Order: sequence, then structure tokens, then C-alpha cells
Amino acid sequence: MTTFRLEKVHHVPRELEPGVLYASDHYKIAVHLCACGCGSKVPVSLGPAGWTLTERAGWPTIRPSIGSGQLPCRSHYLITDGRVDWAPAMSAAQTRAVLGADHHRREAHIREAAYNSLWWVRIWKMLRRWVGVE
Repeated sequence: MTTFRLEKVHHVPRELEPGVLYASDHYKIAVHLCACGCGSKVPVSLGPAGWTLTERAGWPTIRPSIGSGQLPCRSHYLITDGRVDWAPAMSAAQTRAVLGADHHRREAHIREAAYNSLWWVRIWKMLRRWVGVE
């Protein structure tokens, strides 16, 4: 597969079409069939603790790269304006390191969101904005 087109959906369909990146804003996820053609479904979570998805003229760009180190194919690629750019396959050690970093990034995001939801933090930030400190 050399290109992906973007299809915005509410629910990701059960059967995926090759060359289509399905994105659900509601569920903050994008799913596609692996670019290598192995047929594996590749989900990526979207948002501050996951991947970013941008669109230009119907063509998706996903960052960071998609590393399928847990799949038998071990594919590793970027999708830029719908085009697949291949990267070197990820080793088992690289896959473990990336999964660990992803886990830490999600945990940090959850801790920050919990901290920012505290009533006294919200009041403190509101007062700082009011006096022009932020």
C-alpha cells in the first residue's frame, strides 16, 4: 500500500478497506489496515497523549510514526498527506521502549488532567488570569 485516504466516521466499521484511514473524532481513534498488506488492523489513539491526525484535501497525516512492532510484520511507517513513507522495522527492544514511553506519556496526561480539575487549582488559575500573571 502506498497511500491512504481519510474517512471520518462515528463508529469504525467492522470490515476495513485497504488504503482507508478511518477516524472517529467522537472516540478519539483512527484505525487502518497495516500498510504492508498483512491485513492486521492498526488502531492509534488520538489526542494529547496519543497521535495527532491532520488533514489536507482529504489526505491524512499521522504523527508520530506508526510502529507495528507487536505484529509479526513489524512494519514501521509514517503517513504524510496520505503517502506511506517507510521507516526501518522496529526491534523488540525498540518496541518495548516505545510502549513504555507511551505508557508514561498517558500517565502524565492523566495526572495533569486530574490536577487541573481540582477546585483550588481552577480558582488559582482564574485569579492569575484576572490579574494578568499568566
